[in-house]
Amino acid sequence: MGRAKKVVLAYSGGVDTSVCIPYLKKEYEVDEVIAFAADLGQGDELDKIQKKAISAGATQSIVGNLVKPFIEDFAFPAIRANGLYQGKYPLSTALARPLIAQRLVEIARELNADGVAHGCTGKGNDQVRFDVTIGALAPDLKLLTPAREWGMSREETIVYGEKYGIAAPVSKQTPYSIDLNLLGRSIEAGPLEDPFAMPDESVFGITSSVSNAPDEPEDIEISFDSGNPVAINGNQLDPVSVVKKANSLAGKHGFGRLDIIEDRVVGIKSREIYETPGLLLLIRAHQEIESLTLPSDLLSTKFELERKWADLIYQGFWFSPLKEALDGFINHSQTNVNGVVRIRLHKGNASVVGRKSTTNSLYIPDMATYGNQDKFHHKSAKGFIYIWGLPSRVWSLVNKTKN
Repeated sequence: MGRAKKVVLAYSGGVDTSVCIPYLKKEYEVDEVIAFAADLGQGDELDKIQKKAISAGATQSIVGNLVKPFIEDFAFPAIRANGLYQGKYPLSTALARPLIAQRLVEIARELNADGVAHGCTGKGNDQVRFDVTIGALAPDLKLLTPAREWGMSREETIVYGEKYGIAAPVSKQTPYSIDLNLLGRSIEAGPLEDPFAMPDESVFGITSSVSNAPDEPEDIEISFDSGNPVAINGNQLDPVSVVKKANSLAGKHGFGRLDIIEDRVVGIKSREIYETPGLLLLIRAHQEIESLTLPSDLLSTKFELERKWADLIYQGFWFSPLKEALDGFINHSQTNVNGVVRIRLHKGNASVVGRKSTTNSLYIPDMATYGNQDKFHHKSAKGFIYIWGLPSRVWSLVNKTKN
């Protein structure tokens, strides 16, 4: 395919992606490197990151505000799908990668670039998500992965960067590797690599400790329309504001901390700490309103497919035929998922204490009650149980006769 002449690089401002710029130009003989940094609500000073890319040798440095599509097109589908990888992790970091990769491809098309690049290493999940997404959207583009191939240690990478005017980090403020966006914070490495070591409180940044959380519980109400959270405590909010408000409320009460052993795509088990207060809160509320408004067979089938949906996102297959087909099922299932869930936040817990749907509730009080208003025909249960248990009785009769 020949060498790439113009490359769009996924840029974070860190050592690895900064060194990628001169490395691509020297070792891969790339003529132009265009740096792209995504604003996903992480709160970084992106103007400084933009300037750093230029000083590292980028011919152009682009910052893209992707917060709105991140929430509307990626987070909200995850809420509708109750997306929890291995039943625990709400995909806060995984959801960002296909969006960044998609925008990389779009910029490459807009600027007539013939390649894209990222600074992921060979052990993590992000390399898979970037590679698979780019391959699905633009298999014709050259994909360059210098950090996966250069074989330099952290110290060697810093020395290499210094030769091209890239300043070494002033100090190692934290031993952890941290990724942050509007959906949450992921923390790994350092002391956390011992799975038996208790994480120090300094690990956390967007949730209160149980000891510092308010002593009094707080009841909140989350409203859903077609499976989407649309209001908190009766106040209608746009999708981004819903997530911000949920983050604030849940984080204040110390809810949303996860300490898990996770199976990476490459086959490595890793110990991960997550803070996902808002996303986890919204998924929990969504599960509850579904329990009230969906029939049992649809609930059980959707539950089976939700795990597959989460696996696909974790493994990098956001843009895949199977994921698209599952989206069709999930979105259709949400038509009647309307109502309000009341949750009590207190000392790291989010307990469901009420749910209602004025239009789609399948809970019929006159059927459920054991009081004077009971409308259930108890005698009809005998015939139902006779038919329901018929296969078991036939099996027993046949096999007892043989014995």
